[in-house]
Amino acid sequence: MSADIIEHQVIGGDMQAVVVTLDPGEAVVAEAGAMMYLEDGIEMGTALSMKKDAPGLLGRLFEAGKRAVTGDSFFITFFTNNARERRSAAFAAPYPGHIVPILLEDHRGEILCQKDAFLCAARGVSVDIAFTRRIGAGLFGGEGFILQKLSSPDRRGQTFLHAGGTVIRRELAQGETLKVDTGCLVGFESTVDYDIQLVPGIKNKLFGGEGLFYVRLTGPGTIWLQTLPFSRMCDRILAAAPSAGGSRKGEGSVLGGLGALLDGDNS
Repeated sequence: MSADIIEHQVIGGDMQAVVVTLDPGEAVVAEAGAMMYLEDGIEMGTALSMKKDAPGLLGRLFEAGKRAVTGDSFFITFFTNNARERRSAAFAAPYPGHIVPILLEDHRGEILCQKDAFLCAARGVSVDIAFTRRIGAGLFGGEGFILQKLSSPDRRGQTFLHAGGTVIRRELAQGETLKVDTGCLVGFESTVDYDIQLVPGIKNKLFGGEGLFYVRLTGPGTIWLQTLPFSRMCDRILAAAPSAGGSRKGEGSVLGGLGALLDGDNS
């Protein structure tokens, strides 16, 4: 069955949310913990399958198990408009960044994304696992062996991804290549060739500060990149934490001075 046709509005600046408007009977499926608010008449439910024409019990269990492999919840959360009028639901991004609306029909009916990029989608869009074609890409791809594949039976449907920082969209021509930090890749069309390559040179590996591997993308197709991967932001926060040897002192700011005062530092 075809995916629901939904309307949406992305609101906010660096901490965005998407407001989805549903006609009576329409539904949206969302990542666990993404819901911000529901208007009266929209009801939440859980299921093992994202598909309207869900298979038998074993098929639904297999689909749920594949989601669990990617780190997602075993159950899918649906938000259905059971009212007689149009109603809205809002879903918020989990960390600073931007929401990326994507119509599957504009991208050959299928896109691949990192497992933490999916935010929500119209009912009828399926989130499946996609193994990379090369073992090296799976073992050292920065986000694990498994990518997520967003698709629908009729190759249509509205989906929403989340990216950290600013989103950069690039159109790669036939044979055009781009080397990308493993954490900065958000998603790409299925026509794009995805591979992991070793950073050349011993000095680059040891002292370059960019890790040992990068993603090599070869067109044709569309790719989406993010300027601030969540893992990179966490690394900086942990490095600045006092327990990791960092300090809030000496930052030359009002907040730094206030922090020192609250800590009882009178020096």
